[in-house]
Amino acid sequence: MSSILPLLFILVGIFSIPVFVENVFGHGLGGDQAPPLNLGGKLVTVSTQLDPSDITVGEVDEANIQVRFFDVTTDETFEKVTFRVEIWRSGELLARDLYFDVDGILNVKVKPVFNCTEPRLIDCTTYQGSEHVSAPLACYVQNEGRCVIKGPIFDKGGLYNIRVDVEAATSSRTLLSQVLSYDTFVSVAQEQDFSIQTASAEIPVIVKTYYDDVENFQFKQSDNSISFDMPFDWDPDYISLVKMVHEEIRVPKSFDPYSEGKDFRGYVNGIEVDNRVLLLDPYSYEDTNIVHFLVTGSELQRISSELGPSNYDNKKISFNLVPQSEIIKQSIGFHLVDTETFQQVGTNVNISWDNSYGVSDYIPFEFAFFDNSGNLIKDVRYGYSLFDQNDKELVTNSGSDPLNPGVLATEGIDIQTIQIPTQEQYRIDVLVYGTGISYDPTYAGIGSGIIEVGPGVPSSPPPTLKPETPIPMPPSVEVPSWIQTTAGFWVDGFSSDDEFVNAIEFLIKEGVIVIPPTASGGETAAEIPSWIKTTTGYWVDGFTSDKEFVTAIQWLIENDIMRIT
Repeated sequence: MSSILPLLFILVGIFSIPVFVENVFGHGLGGDQAPPLNLGGKLVTVSTQLDPSDITVGEVDEANIQVRFFDVTTDETFEKVTFRVEIWRSGELLARDLYFDVDGILNVKVKPVFNCTEPRLIDCTTYQGSEHVSAPLACYVQNEGRCVIKGPIFDKGGLYNIRVDVEAATSSRTLLSQVLSYDTFVSVAQEQDFSIQTASAEIPVIVKTYYDDVENFQFKQSDNSISFDMPFDWDPDYISLVKMVHEEIRVPKSFDPYSEGKDFRGYVNGIEVDNRVLLLDPYSYEDTNIVHFLVTGSELQRISSELGPSNYDNKKISFNLVPQSEIIKQSIGFHLVDTETFQQVGTNVNISWDNSYGVSDYIPFEFAFFDNSGNLIKDVRYGYSLFDQNDKELVTNSGSDPLNPGVLATEGIDIQTIQIPTQEQYRIDVLVYGTGISYDPTYAGIGSGIIEVGPGVPSSPPPTLKPETPIPMPPSVEVPSWIQTTAGFWVDGFSSDDEFVNAIEFLIKEGVIVIPPTASGGETAAEIPSWIKTTTGYWVDGFTSDKEFVTAIQWLIENDIMRIT
């Protein structure tokens, strides 16, 4: 079956997921959008975006902060805006300045200053830029120039709070009757080196923290667990502002408890986290496994609720990673195509799941997104739908925010729990809306795959089954041109299902399509499923080869989706 999957993944039901509005925004580690406020009956907000979006301390000597003020409904940017911008880290003010921007999209260059010795970090900060003649005290630079902040900003990893007050809009002199205040958050990574001492070796471990300094790193030999703490404020008012706490643990694959294929459980302050929080990345490095804790704001609130009010005064967050046994995974892979041109885009999707799960189980499916070089695509916004063999939609998920469509895969990996009702084949459609806070369309596209889940791993060994006889495939396949013409007429509605079936029967008779004697005996289907017509249309239009078309039709007949007498 695997030989025909690439064709089906691309073509089957390719338009099943609707395309939502463009130019919408969402949250990412390198960017954020604040909840909208009302301005004269309009919902307006600000977004902040770092460039580069993934900053690690010591790897960049400058960065850009972009602040945009816009109408959420129309995506229209307000012009001639006066911003007051503050940058905070761990409750300490690092920078504060006033800015005027003509087009409403403010860009500020930040140059980190290390080893500040002032009692107040903001006293190490300096500002460069000229004032606007009609906006006194507001920094303003024309054309491609930028105002500059030099200070202890991005010199340490952690969560940075960028507070933005919009004081005037549409003109430097048009003050708002009430200042609009927004809180946005961006993360900067910092790597800390640790080690695990075993009887025979010292194992290097890197914790990449996007929130604050890691402390109290420990390895417990009894269960091979890794734990560490970090400063954190559990006050409910603060938690309500935090979008995500991100910690990354890197361990060599050669260290058996953390080798490739192992499963893990994760805990925060003793509470087991949801399976979407803990993500395993064996793809980015050949010799290193990366385990991500991606603790969302909603998950923090759930954990806080379980811990109760007695934890509100706790000033640390504790992480515990516990390896489990090795698991065997099933997986499918396919690439995406542009929704208009149907040409391949540079996005490849891999969906995998633990083979021990079976039908009726709630199965955690891993969605992973790669570019053509095999690198994970970060900050992906995607949606998916699951269909049975009758084209009935069983599950769909395009996120919970109608203004920000898509489920966010921050690290290019996401876990979605889906129940598979029966042991049959299901079609899954995946749509990538874009990447990043601005929904960059570079990797946007759509594709489909076939998922088949078995009964799961039984408690006792299954009976030995007689192996299936392999179905031969002709070494070279050439479909007569008249069949392609006939198929084209059928796709365009100028001929009947019976005429198309007659053409397929000819291919079977001539040995071009080979099916087992037990396949699809009996009556011809009363109606051929519509998505088979879509599949055929792509072959007629030259997007797939004769061999791919024949292989796809053969698979459809073998699996009783298309019946031929």
